[in-house]
Amino acid sequence: MNDKKPKFCVVGAGNGGLAMAGHLAIMGFDVKLYNRSEERLRAVKMEGGIDLTGEVTGFGKVQIATSNPEEAVADVDVIMIVVPATAHKNLAKIFAPYLKSGQIVILNPGRTFGALEFSQILKNEGASEDITVGETQTFLYASRVTGPGQAKIFRIKNSVPLATVRAFKIPQTLSVIRTAFPHFVSGDSIFKTSFDNIGCVFHPSLVVLNAGWIEDPSDFEFYFQGTTLSTSKILEQLDKERLSVASALGFRAMSAREWLYYAYDVSGKTLYEAIHSNPGYRGIMAPHNTNMRYITEDVPCSLVPMSSIGKKFNVQTPLIDSIIRIASAMHETDYYKLGRTVESLGIENMDLKQLRLIAIGEHPN
Repeated sequence: MNDKKPKFCVVGAGNGGLAMAGHLAIMGFDVKLYNRSEERLRAVKMEGGIDLTGEVTGFGKVQIATSNPEEAVADVDVIMIVVPATAHKNLAKIFAPYLKSGQIVILNPGRTFGALEFSQILKNEGASEDITVGETQTFLYASRVTGPGQAKIFRIKNSVPLATVRAFKIPQTLSVIRTAFPHFVSGDSIFKTSFDNIGCVFHPSLVVLNAGWIEDPSDFEFYFQGTTLSTSKILEQLDKERLSVASALGFRAMSAREWLYYAYDVSGKTLYEAIHSNPGYRGIMAPHNTNMRYITEDVPCSLVPMSSIGKKFNVQTPLIDSIIRIASAMHETDYYKLGRTVESLGIENMDLKQLRLIAIGEHPN
């Protein structure tokens, strides 16, 4: 890729996609914006770019805003996918015919086993084996769409781990990505980024535990007011289950409190104190219904795979399973069936050694 600035395509024109595409453009990078539907692209096309406020302020001019996948990824170096994890599978099929050798695809974030799922689909669709697929542990920004073609960045995280399916490609990938985003650091392996997925601790539980308030017409701050002393204790216990599943795979995942310090420089003796010490969460309001990505994405693509791996290695996850069941009942949807399981990922018959080989990019026997 020599010394030239990498060219980016940002996939997704929602809260995160507009923030990332606008920020890249303001920093002087060539950036294309892709979205499956034209509706969210209209204002960007009309204005020629994205208007950002908050921690990053300015107008970012995009090269192209398109719903054509071939046009979107042509002549770019990095494809940053910024959509709910439930769309990863379909996007892998959409882009597989057009991706070229040497391109980098990063899921922002992958949630749990996103990069593994994406790379398997690319392989099944006959895409080049020299495409690097990676994932981030969380999303770089706390951001929201504020209007057509407009977004506000509340906070940019200090450090976000990134890993690739072939772990030996992490340094090479970071050398490219960090020309734009020095915030990204080595995530060791896709198993580490998958299980340091802190959104699965905060998002589904706070929606389930505050469902009555969310469905009430009054507004409240999702993290500050939704996390009470009692709800924070539930989050802490669920977090312990996540750490136990990670331990069964042979590595130490970050606790939610450690992650808050790592990402936001905030600390506290309890998770309650740490959350309420985070200015990055101030002003983030709760959704007005439960049928949103904190359930529809984080349950099937984060909690379900953690539960499934737990069952495989005989780790009990009663709180994780309870949130999955309650969310399934709330939405009359079987999130176990829809989610990423060891069966759907094709790893149900692999032992620990074989799984660890996948993490470093080797084919288990």
